[in-house]
Amino acid sequence: MTTVNTTNQPSQALLDAVNKKSSAGSSVDEAQDRFMTLLVTQMKNQDPLNPMDNAQVTSQMAQLNTVTGINKLNETMAGLISSVQLGQSYQATGMIGHNVLVPGNRISHTETGGPFGIQLPNGADSVTVNIKNGAGLTIRSMTLGQTAAGTSGYTWDGKTNDGKLAPSGDYTFEVEAKLSTSSVSSTALSLAKVESVSNSNGSVKLNLSNNTTVSTADVVEIF
Repeated sequence: MTTVNTTNQPSQALLDAVNKKSSAGSSVDEAQDRFMTLLVTQMKNQDPLNPMDNAQVTSQMAQLNTVTGINKLNETMAGLISSVQLGQSYQATGMIGHNVLVPGNRISHTETGGPFGIQLPNGADSVTVNIKNGAGLTIRSMTLGQTAAGTSGYTWDGKTNDGKLAPSGDYTFEVEAKLSTSSVSSTALSLAKVESVSNSNGSVKLNLSNNTTVSTADVVEIF
């Protein structure tokens, strides 16, 4: 004698079999197959005296279309993002060999001095730049006077306050900007050469000659 399932739902064991957790690499087709297997199983095991009505079937098919559409959209977006990131990497290689201004307070001094930059959102009546050695001591103060809003490039001649040439090497600098008697916002900019480009965790990075790594979005100016 054949036993008939008198409910509209298959056994829990069957549900567990068709609803096993998928791996990260499961495709849209695999998800669709699992969904269809569950639906067909439900229909096969329905109560002949109380079968599923059209509304139930239509509802489940609508769910299938929704899930499939979302999965396909996610796969398409992932592909687009990957393509954009690859394109950004190729474009960034065109910056190799160029000098860039990026946020930072490092300045490299050779016998001819060292270039640097300042960014002022609103301009200032007076700007002072203090060059500091490795011990944090100010060896040169440069008064730049009134400075307009925007990005400006400057060069330290490599000399100290007493007119002597400082040893070649790496230094830091601080910017003091004032509007009347109040301090205003300013950003110190370091100049360095782009040595190479790397793609780290989906983000394009520029490896600079001053041993720092910055994002392409951090570049203020390219020379």
